[in-house]
Amino acid sequence: MDKRKVFLLVYLGVGLGGVVGSLLRYFVSVSTSNFLTNGFPVGTVIVNLAGSLFLGWFTSRIIGKNILNPVLSTSIATGLTGSFTTFSTFSMETIVYIEDGRIGIAIFYVLVSAVGGLLLAAVGYRLGAVPFGEAGK
Repeated sequence: MDKRKVFLLVYLGVGLGGVVGSLLRYFVSVSTSNFLTNGFPVGTVIVNLAGSLFLGWFTSRIIGKNILNPVLSTSIATGLTGSFTTFSTFSMETIVYIEDGRIGIAIFYVLVSAVGGLLLAAVGYRLGAVPFGEAGK
């Protein structure tokens, strides 16, 4: 396939993945908004941790083994997962906590998000490395 067509397909795929990821993120945020009344951003934590787990698994299982067409892999990893997770929102919510004098919550939020994200990305990557059919053994 001609490079221009591949380039266009990647852009379209990333865009479509971005739409799906954004809608999923919004759904999670709305669905979790009533879990805690103190305003802690449960939805942001959930999408960032779930996205880390998924991207770790997807990188190891799918991209690392060339299971999908590279255009589709890029659409899912960059478009869908990139729009589902949200570092900019995480950063802004942390700044708001600091500005409001809620330093303890800000530190907790950063630690849960960073450490949890790294751990779940590693778990996802390891799960992706397990051969199909052997995950339960």
